[in-house]
Amino acid sequence: MTAQSTRIIVSVIGQDKVGIIASVSAVLAQAGANILDISQTVMQDCFSMIMMVDLEKAGVSFEELKRLLDQKGNELGVRIDAQQEDVFRYMHRL
Repeated sequence: MTAQSTRIIVSVIGQDKVGIIASVSAVLAQAGANILDISQTVMQDCFSMIMMVDLEKAGVSFEELKRLLDQKGNELGVRIDAQQEDVFRYMHRL
């Protein structure tokens, strides 16, 4: 994390099923991360979610949180990616 930003972007994509939001939110809550914003949609059976998360008071490192989210994604059968906000914005600039 840079000193300027403790925010990350978490994205989740996969087949829709009950409990995705609850499971991802639980991982973040257990890590002490704060969800600042969330947007999700289902198109036919495809679930898509993006979250802005603040790690300022998190009890785990960004790398550890990425590992935990990846593990949860494998359990749920969805893809979960986490990027530092600065990297996300740089990659998606116009």
